[in-house]
Amino acid sequence: MNLQEFSFGNFRSFKDLNTLNLAPAKIKSKKNSFDKNNIIYDKEQSFLKTKAIYGANASGKSNITRALIAFLSIIDSSVKNNHALDVIDNFRLSTETENEPTFFQMIFWLDSIKYRYGFEATDQEVISEWLFGTKTIREQPYFIRDNQEIIKLDKTNFQEGDKVRKLLNNKDNEIFRNNSLYLSSLASFGFSKLSKKIIDAITSTLVIDGLGDEKLHNYARTSLSRDKEKKYILNMLKIADIGIEDIEDYEFPIEDIPEDIDDSAKEKLNKSKFLISSRKKFDDDRKEIGIAPMMFKKNESEGTKKLFELSPLIYKAIQDSSVLFIDEFDARFHPLLTQKIVELFNSEENLGAQLIFITHDTNLLNADILRRDQIDFVEKDKYGASHLYSLIEFKGTRKDNLFEKNYIQGKYGAIPFLGDFKGIFK
Repeated sequence: MNLQEFSFGNFRSFKDLNTLNLAPAKIKSKKNSFDKNNIIYDKEQSFLKTKAIYGANASGKSNITRALIAFLSIIDSSVKNNHALDVIDNFRLSTETENEPTFFQMIFWLDSIKYRYGFEATDQEVISEWLFGTKTIREQPYFIRDNQEIIKLDKTNFQEGDKVRKLLNNKDNEIFRNNSLYLSSLASFGFSKLSKKIIDAITSTLVIDGLGDEKLHNYARTSLSRDKEKKYILNMLKIADIGIEDIEDYEFPIEDIPEDIDDSAKEKLNKSKFLISSRKKFDDDRKEIGIAPMMFKKNESEGTKKLFELSPLIYKAIQDSSVLFIDEFDARFHPLLTQKIVELFNSEENLGAQLIFITHDTNLLNADILRRDQIDFVEKDKYGASHLYSLIEFKGTRKDNLFEKNYIQGKYGAIPFLGDFKGIFK
């Protein structure tokens, strides 16, 4: 799947409709290679490989992540979970939106077909839902939902919708539940191949929200059991100059368990597996004499742990040509490391994966790293509403501009207006 746009509105701090756009603008980069390496070319279509999002603290950047997570979560669980819509949280600082639904829409390409899927919903019910497809030039409505009724259904391009309607003898075209998505409901039927294919494509989007997620750690540990992924993880750690030679799950042999601990603790220790990292060991003459094993969680830095957890997702995204969205991308990483990861996605080695990341690392605001259309900003207005916009929107911004300097000077907005900390204790 290639992502072209993700739009959302009336969600948390975003009052109006905002769009994260990964369609490249018609510009020329500082380096000609950027227009080749930083863009995915798929026949007549093209997509940005990376997108950086900047903004002040509390500007609403992380609400973009939450909007995407909410969108994916509702699609994935609305059929089986009566509370799937609880993740909807609309803009509460205006009487204009407090009783209005939240809007989500994704435009993406799958098997050379352009799809536009979205819905409007409150935390209680789905208000509207739609799926459009463009096989040639003209966009066709596969289905359009209005509250509990399907008001438009393409029997040619979306046969499964008509098949389910006939199967259930549903003459009134009513939806199964008012708090479930029609597309997700259709996908639950074995013959609804297109619905399932679309949902699988959308939900293949990988989202990393915050740090220290036990699920990410466990996924990385599981990846060590697959040789290619383990090799990739170790290579990432070595390239990052961390010094780890190997990582493996170690099961405590029962003969190594101390005899002076009680039986319950002994049983627990016997069934435990410990993640062990290995480093080179040297004698007094700095001669290598072997390998020193260490408890990974106890001895490794937070940055090392993050890279360990992130590496298999980078591998998966690039191998599967999927979308990887990372919040707090630069947290606990050296600026040179974040640059290397961005350059990996913006390279010939990456044929179809897309990386979207939220960051404060201004070193990446560089015409030698990113195109102007690969840089977005988030700013909150005086009414508490967040706005997402691109560097490409600023007229007069040249391809050789000093993006970082201009950003820090406030020329693009999206920076904090800090007071004077002097005398703060008085």
